[in-house]
Amino acid sequence: MKQVTLQDLKDMAKKSYYDLWGAAKSLNRDVKIYLHWTAGRYDQLFSDYHILITGNGSVYVSTDNLNELKKATYMRNTGSIAIALCCGYDAENENHLGNYPPTQIQLVAMAQVICVLADALDLIIDLNRVMTHAEAAKNKDGLAAHDDYGPYSGDPDTRWDLWVVKEGEAPWSGGDYLRGAANWWRGQRLLRG
Repeated sequence: MKQVTLQDLKDMAKKSYYDLWGAAKSLNRDVKIYLHWTAGRYDQLFSDYHILITGNGSVYVSTDNLNELKKATYMRNTGSIAIALCCGYDAENENHLGNYPPTQIQLVAMAQVICVLADALDLIIDLNRVMTHAEAAKNKDGLAAHDDYGPYSGDPDTRWDLWVVKEGEAPWSGGDYLRGAANWWRGQRLLRG
């Protein structure tokens, strides 16, 4: 694992631009950014994701190539980037995110990372291109890449990463919050001079 800056991520995304777009277009879709939590503690890093954000907002990468195939998002890994917050250990549901809920600094860092990647990859920041794992598991983008394994699916391997980002918030609010914050950073022209 290597700690990186937002500028490092921008450079990495530009370097992987054609490979990511080629892989995504082979599936007749745009590049995707998937948002996860690790279900671990704030400083636990896992190589399943391209980019990890620790509890204090530090950003790490597990690869030098953002087109490297990771196994983070079932049936959706080709032509995509997986970003994970290091949090979620012992989370039970949207009203109990456990002793390691997402921190505010992590949420800000994730929004900034989304913004920088989307800018470098010419992506609109919307539900069709930037999704939480909960949204992807539920096929909220209409892609239908797999059977529903998201919230309310009844699947024993339900994935609900970032369904909410704060305890007690409305179900499905997590993705809207993160995309909204990323678009706010885009409006601030983050790393665009």
